[in-house]
Amino acid sequence: MLPNFLVIGAMKSGTTSLYRYLNQHPQVYMSSIKEPNFFALEGSSLDFSGAEGREKIRRWLEREFVTDIEGYRALFRGVSNERAVGEASPIYLYNPEAPDRIKHYIPEAKLIAILRDPVERAYSAFLYMRRDGREPISVFSETLKAEEDRIANDWEWIWHYKNVGFYYAQLRRYFDIFDQVQIKVFLYEDLKANPLRMVRDVFRFLGVDSSFNPDTSSKHNVSGVPRNRAISWLLFKRNPVKATLKPLIPEGMRQRVSESLKSRSLLKAPPLAPDVRRELREVYRDDILKLEGLIGRDLSKWLQG
Repeated sequence: MLPNFLVIGAMKSGTTSLYRYLNQHPQVYMSSIKEPNFFALEGSSLDFSGAEGREKIRRWLEREFVTDIEGYRALFRGVSNERAVGEASPIYLYNPEAPDRIKHYIPEAKLIAILRDPVERAYSAFLYMRRDGREPISVFSETLKAEEDRIANDWEWIWHYKNVGFYYAQLRRYFDIFDQVQIKVFLYEDLKANPLRMVRDVFRFLGVDSSFNPDTSSKHNVSGVPRNRAISWLLFKRNPVKATLKPLIPEGMRQRVSESLKSRSLLKAPPLAPDVRRELREVYRDDILKLEGLIGRDLSKWLQG
């Protein structure tokens, strides 16, 4: 069994929230691993680096990601009579090899993308990594200067803050090989403004009951500045305390409590420096203008400020 739809990205654009909402629908089956990343990593040795070091990154990826087709099929063995079967790996939009692999294995799959203002997305990703203690550089503009060296040294894609935001080039790869009716593109603004309306649109796209009302009240995978480093370590980092408690608390309750505690433990992040914002706006300008034509949406707000 393989999925018949995928949430392909973009990272830090609401894909975790969408995964949670879809997972509530009785006619939808979502893989228990939210981001198996199979179509980006098939046959990979997971030989990535990062701030934590190559070996630590590799061990973490081996626990979380799937690189062989049989392991990927196993994620969907629990499917019974669900009409829509899917998973959400936002790296698929960024990874250049994913579209061809998806076309090979599941050529009729429906593909869902959520795109966020690339400047805001990049800064949010930086704050997320600072929140989790995985970004050693405290100034966002300095991480942008380090990005190309990091990519050259095989740092895992989560640190590719700027490069992840060139959506036109990434989405074009999908439009070139899939029928356009298979692709549904949303904006992060859609999710923020009216999550229920957006998720019902997703339900219609997937051919399941669009009258179903999921609980869209919780925020997932939020970014911010930790109030307390010790509490941050307990909530956001992998540690023995979390490993001990995890099997003792039902998954649904664990997710609700975890998200609530995480939100309360974070302070609002400082705004992005205006000069950095202006610089990134110009970096993305041409890509945004091309993207407008590709998806038929007004993206002028992404070019302001």
